[in-house]
Parts: sequence; C-alpha cells; structure tokens
Amino acid sequence: MRAIVQRARGASVTVDGDVVSAFDGPGLLVLVGVTHDDSPARAVRLAAKIHELRIFDPGHANGEVPDGRRELSAAELGLPLIVVSQFTLYGDARKGRRPTWTAAAPRPVAEPLVEAVVAELRARGASVGTGVFGADMAVALVNDGPITLVIDVDAD
Repeated sequence: MRAIVQRARGASVTVDGDVVSAFDGPGLLVLVGVTHDDSPARAVRLAAKIHELRIFDPGHANGEVPDGRRELSAAELGLPLIVVSQFTLYGDARKGRRPTWTAAAPRPVAEPLVEAVVAELRARGASVGTGVFGADMAVALVNDGPITLVIDVDAD
C-alpha cells in the first residue's frame, strides 16, 4: 500500500458540489493507493504509521505539549484526518507520455482495504473524514510547511 501524507492547515473533499469531508485547522490529508497483493495487515500497519508520524511541532498543539517534545503526531495532538482513495498512486509513466494503471488494484480489492485503513484510524481514536470511492472529487488543502511524505508499506 502507498500513501501520500500531507500536513495541512485545512482540507476538504467535494463531490457533486457537496462537501463530504472537511477540517479547518491542523490535520492530515491522506491519499491512499492499493496494489494487487496488499492485505488487511498492511492496511493496519499503514494506518498506524500515518497516525504516529511525528510531523507536527508544538505550535499545532491546543494545550500542553507531551513531555515538552518538539516533534508530535496527529495521534498525540488529536488532530483530524481525511483519507481519499487514489488509484493513480500506482500509475506508471516511465515509458512514453501515457501512464498505465496496471499496478493499481481493482475496486473489489482496493475499496475494502481503503476502508480498513479508515477503520483502523478510527479504532485508534482518530476523527477521520473520507472521500467517496470512485467518485470525481475536488480535493482541496492548504499544505502546511509544506510537508508531503510518501509512505510505502510492503510485505507483511
């Protein structure tokens, strides 16, 4: 599984003119891609990795900073996340100008695994909004930093 994690000052997902998810203030916008051999165990590991990423500073805290540390996670700060399925993360444009999508898992494989990432984040206590799987979405954010990370979770 692959995720693009962006630290944001605010983010939203709009489908057919309706805002389906949004947060205002610090949080994470996460784009998730699934390939053919991904598994529920990888979804759990990816969710844990995302939630525990120490990419926030004390300025993002709305209260006391745990242990006076300088690098904090969304989990420690109780920050919201938006998770959006993005099959194009497995696009391959190494040859020519037209990407291929053969490495991206089909909907019957990908949708439950993206849902597993969301479920695991929620089980960890996170407030998680989502996009709409397979919909034409307008995803907006104000990238904070800017900080954008690529996270790959491979073999179980």
